[in-house]
Amino acid sequence: MEARFGFIPVASVLVEGPEALDHIIGEYAVALTGIGGTVTSVDDIGQDLPVFYLLATGGTESKTLELVERRQKAVPGEPVFILAHPGNNSLPAALEVLAKLHQDGLKGRIIYLNAADDAVALAAIHSAAIDLGVRRTLHAAKVGLVGAPSDWLVASMPSGKVVNEVWGPEVYPINLGDLVGRIASVTDEAAGAAADALVGAATGCVEPTREDLLDVARVSQALKQLVVDRRLNALTVRCFDLVLSMKTTGCFALAELTDAGVIAGCEGDIVTTVGLMWARLMTGATPWMANPAQLDEAANALWLAHCTVPRSMVESYRLRSHFESGLGVGIQGVLPNSPVTLVRIGGTRMERIWIAEGAIVRSGDAENLCRTQAYIELSDGSVSDLLTEPLGNHIVLVPGHHAARLRSWWETMI
Repeated sequence: MEARFGFIPVASVLVEGPEALDHIIGEYAVALTGIGGTVTSVDDIGQDLPVFYLLATGGTESKTLELVERRQKAVPGEPVFILAHPGNNSLPAALEVLAKLHQDGLKGRIIYLNAADDAVALAAIHSAAIDLGVRRTLHAAKVGLVGAPSDWLVASMPSGKVVNEVWGPEVYPINLGDLVGRIASVTDEAAGAAADALVGAATGCVEPTREDLLDVARVSQALKQLVVDRRLNALTVRCFDLVLSMKTTGCFALAELTDAGVIAGCEGDIVTTVGLMWARLMTGATPWMANPAQLDEAANALWLAHCTVPRSMVESYRLRSHFESGLGVGIQGVLPNSPVTLVRIGGTRMERIWIAEGAIVRSGDAENLCRTQAYIELSDGSVSDLLTEPLGNHIVLVPGHHAARLRSWWETMI
């Protein structure tokens, strides 16, 4: 991913003039510019880009703390990244500054450049800039909560205030009646085109009728319009109410939105929706939300299942009814056998996390589980944790191995 960031050189009063400063850190400034950095003035410290503090010399402790204080007024709670190098007492100053910041309750870390061409440190700076960018994006996000969280999500109902304070997004409540009204206004022509596209790419259609297909297409069109009108970056829907009141499902609609770049979670689960957003931002891959339906402690493996899946993730799919109700349209997709990472956020303040890695080794079609089913064998992490210290039901699956990257972000940013 591309990383853009600013860096502020900080020098003691004994360094007189730009030539003297360039003599100390010139080669470091060139290296940082080469990975997306821009020298930033004190006046621009509140800019809408990540900011790093490059300590040119010792004697910069108080000055750096003053800069951090100014930055915190513009970007409250942002972790502080300090860049140090081998000369001019840069590292001792960095150690003192970070110790004080930790005493004050701020998170941060020092990235030590052993030389201007230190590839490992430059890669860490690049990653940190991306991480800060992800944090900034989350803190600017607006997530629609369409209806209340489903009643069974007893451990997954944080207040909007908690979501905003800990992870950043604004939770924007939307009355379910708003969606229902929009569904009724979708034209047959618009619904028909969406239904035809859904059927055309499927390998089969088992239970759903033409009217079922038109109904879920109407839900999809209505949710897309809701996203535009309310300027949402993501949403989650109390979708079982659609089953009960309208005899239709949101499974297709949520899959379509996620494939279109708007993360869409099921059942009003705001915790998992934030997890889906985070996984997408961190990896660039499309994530899947599913139930841990079965597990095998001896094999360190589990089945994940859900009645919706983004179609871009699957090798093929059939159209089925929604499992629990037998109504509407569910998507029975075949996920490719490939490496994956699993994530679950939890805790009273969404401050805890479970992350594991493994691989999908087969897909299933059991009739007593939700329609899309994937069997995952873990190589990093333990399914036993889900029995002894569960953080809630739904789990996020994202293609690829990203556990170390995700853990590093969480440890620094949350």
